[in-house]
Amino acid sequence: MKISIITVCFNNEKTIEHTIQSVLAQKCKNIEYLIIDGNSTDNTLSIINKYNSDIDFVISENDKGIYDAINKGIKHSSGDVVGFLHADDFFKNSNVIDKVLSSFSEGVDMVYGDIEFVSIYDSSKIKRKWKSKSYVSGSFKWGWMPPHTSFFLLKEHYVKYGDYSLNLGTSADYELMLRMFEVHKLSSKYIPLVVTCMRLGGASNKSFKNRWRANRNDKKSWKNNNINPYWITFLLKPLRKISQFF
Repeated sequence: MKISIITVCFNNEKTIEHTIQSVLAQKCKNIEYLIIDGNSTDNTLSIINKYNSDIDFVISENDKGIYDAINKGIKHSSGDVVGFLHADDFFKNSNVIDKVLSSFSEGVDMVYGDIEFVSIYDSSKIKRKWKSKSYVSGSFKWGWMPPHTSFFLLKEHYVKYGDYSLNLGTSADYELMLRMFEVHKLSSKYIPLVVTCMRLGGASNKSFKNRWRANRNDKKSWKNNNINPYWITFLLKPLRKISQFF
């Protein structure tokens, strides 16, 4: 199987090189690497150009945000499996993609694992750990979701069931996973290992206002898919994050 790894970036000159290097360091050689840049105005593109011979596809143009760029990457990808590594993130080690692909060889539709949140100032300092656990039917109603940056999906399902919605803000990844797990009932496998390290400061958690907006869009995600959550679902989702600090 071939896997497509998509990096979306915009003015990430401080971190993009680390991201690229963590992809190129993978022992798995059947990787297609795509970078979708939002027309950066800093030094991001010159750093990307240093690795041109090792990157399969690069485009730099204006977009409508992160998920518009992600959708572009999916459209241009040719792998059997699609995964994402954003420009502030890096893979935990060089064996990650080998382990992901070996899990797909068992015939599942989706594979996901764990992530670590690290200091934006020192990527060796772990601040939080997100352990996913295995999915059972209805898990999303109890506030569960896997971390999107550890989530890999067969491309055929993006083609069949659609990609990321552009009207849900930072909840677009939540809605897509909700759709694949709970609506289309795709098969999945949880691998109990840290896939990705994320620098703290994600868009949905930067302020109370952003968190409130994300919660509202989470509710829209259920409505858009004509499925009903429990009344407590949207309280449990943020409460589950408390365990990530211990």
